[in-house]
Amino acid sequence: MSSETIVETDVLVIGGGIAGCFAAIKAKEQGVEVTLVDKGYVSKTGETPFSGNFGVCSPEFFGHDLAAWMNQVSFLGEYVNDPEWTEITLKESYARWQDLLSWGVQFVKYPNGDWMWWPPRTPERLAKVPFQAIRYFRRKHAEVCRAQAIKTGVRIMDRVIITDLLKQDGNVVGAIGMPIGSYDLYIFKAKATVMATGTATLKPHGAVWAALTGDGEAMAYRAGAEITGKEWNDCHAAIAVNPGANNQHVQGDFTKDRADDYGEHIADGYNAEGNKFSDGEEEVALYIMPDVFEADAGRAPVFSDMATKSSRPAPAPKGIIRQQVDIEAEKKGWQREVAGHGLGMSVHITEGIWPINTKCATGVPGLYAAGDSCGARQGGSRYTAKGFATMSCAVTGTRAGLGAAEYASQAKKPVVDEEELARLKKILYMPVERKGGFSPGWTTQVLRNTLTPYWVLYFKHGERLQRALAEVEFLRDRILPKLTAKDPHELVLALQTKNMVLCAEMKLRASLFRTESRGTHYREDYPRRDDPAWLAWVKIKEEQGEMKCSKEPIPEKWWPDLSKPYEERYPVRFPGE
Repeated sequence: MSSETIVETDVLVIGGGIAGCFAAIKAKEQGVEVTLVDKGYVSKTGETPFSGNFGVCSPEFFGHDLAAWMNQVSFLGEYVNDPEWTEITLKESYARWQDLLSWGVQFVKYPNGDWMWWPPRTPERLAKVPFQAIRYFRRKHAEVCRAQAIKTGVRIMDRVIITDLLKQDGNVVGAIGMPIGSYDLYIFKAKATVMATGTATLKPHGAVWAALTGDGEAMAYRAGAEITGKEWNDCHAAIAVNPGANNQHVQGDFTKDRADDYGEHIADGYNAEGNKFSDGEEEVALYIMPDVFEADAGRAPVFSDMATKSSRPAPAPKGIIRQQVDIEAEKKGWQREVAGHGLGMSVHITEGIWPINTKCATGVPGLYAAGDSCGARQGGSRYTAKGFATMSCAVTGTRAGLGAAEYASQAKKPVVDEEELARLKKILYMPVERKGGFSPGWTTQVLRNTLTPYWVLYFKHGERLQRALAEVEFLRDRILPKLTAKDPHELVLALQTKNMVLCAEMKLRASLFRTESRGTHYREDYPRRDDPAWLAWVKIKEEQGEMKCSKEPIPEKWWPDLSKPYEERYPVRFPGE
């Protein structure tokens, strides 16, 4: 059916976004051989091309207040961030920004030569939101990172999907994969492997960055690694008339002469009764899904007021028949929004593979994690600042690359167990061998139908979570073994569907396990934060063939001041509190 190609390397990096490029470049600079693999095209896939801000903290050069930045992250993240990782990320952000500048990434300046910061560097804004990021030109930065990787000597393999990790004597010694559009097999033998495949969504619409399917988490889980952060939610909304748009709105283009025309302000939210329910300038209220709460109260649809912002409503695709409600909203400069832009995603830099040290090593020897694949928990229960994710990806990418290079320099030449390889090959090609069964497209749609309603992942309740989990377990046990694929494209879809079902099970189990509400995790049956019982992280691991959740208590030194009234620790109220 296929040919087999063996690729030997010291360090294998899976995923070519900011984190993957940093990992590959930094590892290569240590003198080891590095191979960077991406199922798309490095610099054009994943979330990286659509990012527009890079967090930079420097008390020395910019007068930033490190303590204030730390407090903002802990407060908005509701105290379930890891302050050690938060501090590492902030302190190393300036050096990583300097890396990007030296590689040729163009950051935006105003006509007067000042860097374009978000939020603007006014005393009022800095007092409220000290965290700052510098803007760069979208997509261009990703192309520069690719060019730098090639310049450094990294071997890049585009359009190759990695399907599973290879283990020998408990260590990860590489991976197997296949080129997109072919049944051929690649066998990667690596002394160390860095997972930088991004986050996990359920492919809710056509946006490229929302097509990440949790491949890295799924592979790491199957290899024995621990996964964390699955109970949290990405709370970006989609545009009703254009849900496949890559952001909630279309942003102004900036040029040398009109740098201030680049808008990324968060619009005020209004419900169907015309009442404002969220303030675009109120960072405390960000990312808690107030639009879902409005919908459950019977006040949907909800709208974003774009008329007073520098952003403008996104246009509907050509030929679409728009509803009257959207036509009327457009006259006021409003756009209708719906939940689920990142359905299945958790919070940036909080979900992912649990790192056992600050070198980004995982609990499986030979496996490292970076970026959104690394559950370092820098930000906590919701995304706390623009540019935080890109900054964290650069920092963890660097640390993972250096850690992997150090490990590889001391590791023996990898040996692949032929029996294990045969087992994985059998699983990989099983959908192709079947003459009948279920298509991956149909199975994915059933999965989305189960988890898309707002009352499952965004407005949670134990009974509803259990019902959804029963459906996902049925897919896992009765449908996935009978997936069929008639060509290489459908085989890739089948692989992704398996990973999405696994990640969906993780989300549901973690959501059931955390019996409280916090940040982007709302339990209608447990509507309050529960301190100190749930000042803890949830970890997921396979044990004897079953998915098990466990609680990792947060050290008491990182707790909020429990002597303060609840209302001061958590000024944002949940329904039912």
